[in-house]
Amino acid sequence: MKHFCSSSVSEDLGCRRGEFSRKHYGSVELLISSDADGAIQRAGRFRVENGSTDEIAGYTPGTWHRTDVHLENPEYYTRWYFKYFLGKVHQNYIGTDSEKNPFFLSVVLSDQNNQRVPQYHSILWRKTGTQKICLPYSPTKTLSVKSILSAMSLEKFEKGPREIFHPDIQKDLLVLEEQEGSVNFKFGVLYAKDGQLTDDEMFSNETGSESFQRFLHLLGDTITLKGWTGYRGGLDTKNDTTGTFSIYTVYQGHEIMFHVSTMLPYSRENKQQVERKRHIGNDIVTIVFQEGEETAPAFKPSMIRSHFTHIFALVRYNKQNDSYRLKIFSEESVPLFGPPLPSPPVFTNHQEFRDFVLVKLINGEKATLETPTFSQKRQRTLDMLIRSLYQDLMPDLHKNMLNRRSFSDVLPESPKSTRKKEEARQAEFVRLGQALKLKTGVKGDTPATLATTSFCKKEPWESQSFCSNFPHEVVCADSWGKSLLVSTDAGVLLIDDGQTAVQVFDKTLQIKQMHVLEALDYLIARTDKGKDSRLLVFRLSSVQKDIETKQVIRSKYDCRENKLERTKGCHLYAINTHHGSELRIVVAIRNKLLLITKKYNPCNSLTGSSPSPVEEFQYIREICLSDPPVVMTLVDGPTEDSDNMICVAYRHQFDLVNESTGESYRLHHIEANKVNFVAAIDVYEDGEAGLLLCYNYVCQYRKVYPFNGGSPLIQPSAYDFHFCWNQVPYAVGKNTFIFTLLSISLPIPVGI
Repeated sequence: MKHFCSSSVSEDLGCRRGEFSRKHYGSVELLISSDADGAIQRAGRFRVENGSTDEIAGYTPGTWHRTDVHLENPEYYTRWYFKYFLGKVHQNYIGTDSEKNPFFLSVVLSDQNNQRVPQYHSILWRKTGTQKICLPYSPTKTLSVKSILSAMSLEKFEKGPREIFHPDIQKDLLVLEEQEGSVNFKFGVLYAKDGQLTDDEMFSNETGSESFQRFLHLLGDTITLKGWTGYRGGLDTKNDTTGTFSIYTVYQGHEIMFHVSTMLPYSRENKQQVERKRHIGNDIVTIVFQEGEETAPAFKPSMIRSHFTHIFALVRYNKQNDSYRLKIFSEESVPLFGPPLPSPPVFTNHQEFRDFVLVKLINGEKATLETPTFSQKRQRTLDMLIRSLYQDLMPDLHKNMLNRRSFSDVLPESPKSTRKKEEARQAEFVRLGQALKLKTGVKGDTPATLATTSFCKKEPWESQSFCSNFPHEVVCADSWGKSLLVSTDAGVLLIDDGQTAVQVFDKTLQIKQMHVLEALDYLIARTDKGKDSRLLVFRLSSVQKDIETKQVIRSKYDCRENKLERTKGCHLYAINTHHGSELRIVVAIRNKLLLITKKYNPCNSLTGSSPSPVEEFQYIREICLSDPPVVMTLVDGPTEDSDNMICVAYRHQFDLVNESTGESYRLHHIEANKVNFVAAIDVYEDGEAGLLLCYNYVCQYRKVYPFNGGSPLIQPSAYDFHFCWNQVPYAVGKNTFIFTLLSISLPIPVGI
């Protein structure tokens, strides 16, 4: 009998999304297996997720409810070329960058998510990976290849891009896209009886228990492999060499095939069950269903001899309360992935448990593909394929396969004979693309088109329509309870779902920026423009009273007493969204910043007692910058000892400014010819601040360290990361998710 022991080693956990609390994502442990003589057989470092342990006392099974069970960044992992390009007329280009590395560019004009809004989908294929963006369509402005590549930060070329006319290029680009990772998944399912502590014992189970069979039925449907036409996950669907049946399901467009140990071929002569290990041992993710009581020896990843499996999901079933308990082991190099396990990780609702497990495992495999083991291999393969394809195409440089032509959605004027030839080429191009799409679908290697098998639920980022035909142009807005306070060209309106809009201010008061602070009973707004611009402060309760009594619709003249002093000519302001007892406001007047705070009232720190809300604010100091800020946000320090900061954006950079001293420090420099600043968003974890710097297509996360003696610690950090939007957003906001508002007013979420 082998003995297993473990020693816990706490480490700082970092990932592509910053630093997260060990309370939700566990700590890294060294998991060791040894033989009877105490000799170490295998050891591995895994992050162990077992739910928070500080809330288990007094827990009643069944009290947990789903909150953030969502697939992470689904559009990022969508096969764009397959989805938007194949079977449609599109253009493909080849070129080399300034470092003589070849690249391919694909562009297609299509509708945005069937919203009847035409836009360009563009894919740039490089050895470092693919870049995908959407560009707006303008019927009066032709889009050039150079402008598309410039939007992708590729502006210098060793050889300018040339268009590839031959339809066979679609086959090669489809192969390039397959290197991004599968849109479908194969997960291992290993059955372990009570007391089994070696992989040979677990893989040798011929059948599973009744509770294991119910668990398999919960995961998916039993399908017959012979003749199966869907995604097969490497199983034999012709000769039954990998078993007769398997478990299969579709979840939110992803096909999933489960490699179930008791359904794979069993050999009485081979104690190691090589055929079973060949499949499950080569799965990135494996579910281990372990029988027995909680006090029995628990499974550890070191029990399984596999260098490929990076994530283990340990499932136990409790007959007494008909519940499942979940525990996740992730190899330490795997970035953190959601959703975090509930506290404790016990599920009595079986449908919710199924959804949670599938989402957790799909997100886990996606995260694993970003580890050096997989990403470096993927990059080498992609580089080799791109260079090989480039070399194959270059001999045809002067033939019809390649030709110079600026990108345009319309064909250039040409004689009828040439136009007919081009139309015939396009018809063949589309025919081959459609055939490839059909062939790929028959092989079972495409995203499923079936409806999701999970029950219908509304995602948290789904928009709520307050008014389908709003007649006015919206300038800005903020939520007020369950209503929206909206500034328009006709004045400020209060809009409630299904109710008639109520006029709050008339059109003489043009509000350009506003914040509704219900907890503090304030409405803060910036009005007018240029020299006439001012910052106004209203008491919400007073505005509410005017609405309820229908006494008066306030005009610009009625708001004279609501102007904050010194704010004339302001073009921007920001408030601290993470505030406690003190509200801070920073106002920008050209290149000057005014710091204004709410006066401290020991009797009532939340709401003021002065007749006028303006009297409850005080001017603190003025800070001069080198340029007027375009974007601005306040960042709270971990203490109240003068370590609050202001993040400002101007020219090609984001700077941090010390509120106390006015000293500024470079936070992030942008290497681009043109910069479109969008937002700087402060986010906090365990009291520590970070910033999402949003510009162009990019969101760059930077950890913000506190000021020490007036000097901030601004340096590259393991917690820094970035992600890209597919389209330049108009605005970015935060809640549990990061939202971006695009030109077609569709919110796109990214989990944080």
